[in-house]
Amino acid sequence: MSRISSLDLKPITLKIFSLLIISVVILSCKSAKTTKAITKTISSSFYNNQFTGIMIFNPETKDTIYKYQAEKYFIPASNTKIATLFSALTLLKDSVPAFYYEKTTDTLIIKGIGNPTFLHPYFKDSTALKWASNYKHVKIINTTFADDKFGPGWAWEDYDTYYSPERTVFPIYGNVVSISNTDTLEVSPKYFKDSIFQKTKKISRLYNKNIFYYDTTKTRTVEIPIVFDSLTTKNLWKNVLQDKVSFTNTAFTTTPKVAYSIPSDSLYTRMMHQSDNFLAEQMLVMASSTITDTLNTALVRNYILDNYLSDLKQKPRWVDGSGLSRYNLFSPLSFVQILSKLYATIPRARLLSFFPIGGESGTLKNWYAGDPQPYIYAKSGTVGNNYCLSGFLITKSGKTLIFSFMNNHYKNPTTEVKTHMQNIFERLRDTY
Repeated sequence: MSRISSLDLKPITLKIFSLLIISVVILSCKSAKTTKAITKTISSSFYNNQFTGIMIFNPETKDTIYKYQAEKYFIPASNTKIATLFSALTLLKDSVPAFYYEKTTDTLIIKGIGNPTFLHPYFKDSTALKWASNYKHVKIINTTFADDKFGPGWAWEDYDTYYSPERTVFPIYGNVVSISNTDTLEVSPKYFKDSIFQKTKKISRLYNKNIFYYDTTKTRTVEIPIVFDSLTTKNLWKNVLQDKVSFTNTAFTTTPKVAYSIPSDSLYTRMMHQSDNFLAEQMLVMASSTITDTLNTALVRNYILDNYLSDLKQKPRWVDGSGLSRYNLFSPLSFVQILSKLYATIPRARLLSFFPIGGESGTLKNWYAGDPQPYIYAKSGTVGNNYCLSGFLITKSGKTLIFSFMNNHYKNPTTEVKTHMQNIFERLRDTY
């Protein structure tokens, strides 16, 4: 075998070195052009009267491609659900915890753990009913929820809207009444069928009472939050388990076990794609069960911030799981840091499946379409005069970028805000 001398390697080494230098120069030029183009857009008069923050990051090279006011705090709206997703992926198992339980020969004793899927209109999980069918008696332990039924800063006038159900320890039917009118009036749960009246005013339910209003000239399904008190809770359970259910204030006599229901990923995907506030809130309730006997979302938020997100350069003000509250404050940099942690630990295909796809699914179905392939996988966040989008952008050169683009306090139509964002995203896609 012939020996290759160091002299023979020199031309090859110089060639590789030259190619590396050329590649770096090309990338630097591309990055400079991209930065210049984005800066020009952000400097336009359109952005004069609003607050805007942008962070764009390459997780492979660890390079910051662009940032503008990325360390300032913004109202994130439903971008908050990214932190909630991070918490659930960190603390919960592969299946959704259904309830705590203890059993004797003929009695099943159960206690709520925050599971939102039980008889939910979409998931229709019946784990509790299947377990109950094997026992003569079912006892449900009364549990006082450590949180308020609504989150801090939630708008009180949203009490009758589908996106603002009450938070509870043992949700049932998604904590909403579902009403539709095809051939006949359909109501679920049927327990409320005699509580539905013809809609003659704007509200869909009395402020603090389970009296509902539905326009019977319509056919579409509406969901209206239920008011929960001890009597309503007992009656709903008795409606599904009839004479075998009772309620008790007695605690478990032994350390309870946890029953599990549907795959957790199906819950996470639904929450993110539909931006479902109820699912997000209850996910934090369930997550709190992994660190304390008290179901309390404040405890789990602080636990995540102190133990898993302590390196965030700007500690968020994080007050709920859904982002309904305007008290929440996150920076674009914080979202990029959280998304980077997820990108480093969750398989890429699985991670991207949680996020709505531009032009194809969820809240992004009508925006950020690919040409021809999808290029945006991200979570939007919208409350009045605020629109944010954080997630992943796939360039035509095959690079995956992590971004957060936050817009607060604008008076232009949100469609115009999205159009300006889309122009920036498309430039990134095509040129980086």
